[in-house]
Amino acid sequence: MSTPIRLLPDGNPETGFVPSSLVAESDFTTEDKTETISSFFESQDGKISTGVWECAPCREIIEAYPVDEMMTVIAGSVTLTASDGSAQTFGAGDTFFIPKGTPCTWEITQTLRKFYMIAA
Repeated sequence: MSTPIRLLPDGNPETGFVPSSLVAESDFTTEDKTETISSFFESQDGKISTGVWECAPCREIIEAYPVDEMMTVIAGSVTLTASDGSAQTFGAGDTFFIPKGTPCTWEITQTLRKFYMIAA
């Protein structure tokens, strides 16, 4: 039997944060290349996951966002620039969604910590 899962901004107290490698080392924009993740849930088929992700400043050009993802910024800042050049900046408390296949430039300007829910 499942129960609701409370996501905590400091990560899963049972598993903590572990290194993550979603960002290429060459995409980091400062000497800090820290990227970590703390998982709270992953469906048995691996198609749904949720947790907390933290990453140092970086800039990635993403030709097609690989998943559907909803995020809430806990701390830091990220600017998303669409293929038409329009940009939106998201900071603490902002929630946003990126549909799978979206082309964009993802630029973390201050170390970002976010809640995420991914549907692959």
